[in-house]
Amino acid sequence: MKLAVLGAGAVGQSVLELAGEYGHDVIGVADSTSARLDPDGIDTADAVTRKRETGSVGTDAPETVLAADYDVLIEATPTTLGDADPAFGHCCAALERDRHVVLANKGPVAQRYDELLALVDDSDGEVRFEATVGGAIPAIRTIEDYGPETINSVRGVLNGTANFVLTRMATEGLGYADVLAEAQDLGVAEADPAFDVDGTDAALKCVIVANVLTGGDPTFTIDDAAVEGIRNIPSSALELAAEDGRTIRLIGEASRRRVRVGPRLVPQNGVLAVDGTRNIVQIDTEHAGQLNISGRGAGGPETATAVLADVGRLTPTR
Repeated sequence: MKLAVLGAGAVGQSVLELAGEYGHDVIGVADSTSARLDPDGIDTADAVTRKRETGSVGTDAPETVLAADYDVLIEATPTTLGDADPAFGHCCAALERDRHVVLANKGPVAQRYDELLALVDDSDGEVRFEATVGGAIPAIRTIEDYGPETINSVRGVLNGTANFVLTRMATEGLGYADVLAEAQDLGVAEADPAFDVDGTDAALKCVIVANVLTGGDPTFTIDDAAVEGIRNIPSSALELAAEDGRTIRLIGEASRRRVRVGPRLVPQNGVLAVDGTRNIVQIDTEHAGQLNISGRGAGGPETATAVLADVGRLTPTR
């Protein structure tokens, strides 16, 4: 497949580095200010090196990549709320040309899923979005394979930053502010960690799962989710939980009726008490019991692996 990659952050760069191993050619890549385009395939290693050294991937205009001759558009720009643009507009442009779209960006699926489905209905292109939920964990594919109608609910630990903070608070007896500063020093948390610690990131992932379960009828958005973060959890709460053989994790829950995210007490040695930055997705099925899928929920190579797995599921439209 010929790939066009929008976004050259950690995920976009990893897609560039791994695409060849999966048998694909990258014909274009764009960041917010520049692009590199070659219909015969760009030098991906040079594009990554240039991005890391200069902050730009090339000398072309970013819009040239969207208009290029590709089979699959990889949307790996930062997630935005509200109207989910520019990512939603990128999806529109690709699908109107009967091209496939693979999303690492959560916005279009979490905020405008019904509109996205309508675009797909009018296109020969498909949209895949495994990478939007749980990084390398095949949560969406598992739900689709079993059949969304046979899934009762999904819950789990879906944000590595929040989980790292809670794990360190529990094991070291440290306060929230101290652990957050440590996470930022290690690069586990962003300079502005609100998206993670306030539960927004986990909620977006749960909204996406709920939309898959309902097939878009009804369609959920972040506004439909009940969300509580971890900022106000004192270390004493974790100490009290430990005395009872339990701990606290930020748990996201999705079903056909509701989406909610918040701190929950879970058994200290239970499956939901994953440590550090690990994620876990727990799927309650109608006929096969409970499935637990755990792994790295974020990271460039991990998320790029999910992106490229989605590409491998697509059939060329021309």
